[in-house]
Amino acid sequence: MIVLKTTQEKILAVLQSVSGIVERRHTLPILANVLIRKTGNSIQLTTSDLEIQIRTTAAFDGDEGNFTTTVGARKMIDILRTMPTEQLVALESSQNKLILKGGKSKFTLQTMPAEDFPLVQESPGFGPAFNVPQKTLKDLLGQVSFAMAVHDIRYYLNGILFVVEGKKLSLVATDGHRLAFASATLDVEVPRQEVILPRKTVLEMQRLLSDADGFIEMQFASNQAKFSFGGMEFVTKLVEGKFPDYNRVIPKNHKNSIMLGRVALLSTLQRTAILTSDKFKGVRLNIDPGSLRVSSNNAEQEEANDELDIDYSGDSIEIGFNVTYLIDALSNMEQEMVRLELSDNNSSALFTIPENANFKYVVMPMRI
Repeated sequence: MIVLKTTQEKILAVLQSVSGIVERRHTLPILANVLIRKTGNSIQLTTSDLEIQIRTTAAFDGDEGNFTTTVGARKMIDILRTMPTEQLVALESSQNKLILKGGKSKFTLQTMPAEDFPLVQESPGFGPAFNVPQKTLKDLLGQVSFAMAVHDIRYYLNGILFVVEGKKLSLVATDGHRLAFASATLDVEVPRQEVILPRKTVLEMQRLLSDADGFIEMQFASNQAKFSFGGMEFVTKLVEGKFPDYNRVIPKNHKNSIMLGRVALLSTLQRTAILTSDKFKGVRLNIDPGSLRVSSNNAEQEEANDELDIDYSGDSIEIGFNVTYLIDALSNMEQEMVRLELSDNNSSALFTIPENANFKYVVMPMRI
């Protein structure tokens, strides 16, 4: 049976869209496979890692009839990548194997039974669905995802908090040393829901979301989130646990405020960071009326000093930061200007964007 016939470009794009979560080595071998379900000319591809499940449907030429199997996802992708984009490719089934043909090439691949593939059980208790432009969600994730923790024992920090209430969607990420907050307005009123999306889900969503027009539909349950966009369905487990109260972390009414050119500040920090030590990424900021000096040193007794002219007439402040935390935030912004708000040498700093209350970035100081 010819399961499908199409160009290399088309089948590769569809396979890659679902295969980001597939591990090459897994304790359960079938999870390295993609589930192929053929109904007429429609082919549904599903992958899972037991916590995330991604499904997409596409129409291809091929024989009529129904067929299901599973085959190694990464192997198929690796083979297809070596073929020309215009190459016509056929996938045929034969005695528990799939034969991939393209030009004069032929690959016989082992399959595993479709009924052994562990599909994620969808929660029966999803809340109301709501839509957000794909680009909006992609931008929000980009503004906060860098502040997620990585392998923190406080597992609820290894992801992003989604809060939806009324006509507002807010995303928050923190690793305990810094916190990023971004929000957007929805078209519809939604009852309050609060969920934590795991880090792997966030990274996969960023890979799949498009800048093009189009919406993503979201639904949250107590233990799952479901996203539908661009012909894809994405179901993920949530992180259990209580996320920190981010409203208490975001400082208010700082008395000292400086408006800075984002690119100039970023360049200064990147230069100064070169002479920080690998383990100790500290830089010192000396803020005085009219000037911001940035300095660093390392164990080899090397020093870096740089200075920016600023329009500032507040208190003189000397404060230290992990330079990586500052560079991460500034690199993920696109605006020309940023505002830095400070209280004193020991309090956390707040970065905001002028005329935009939808983004806040808090970073704790460090002793230098």
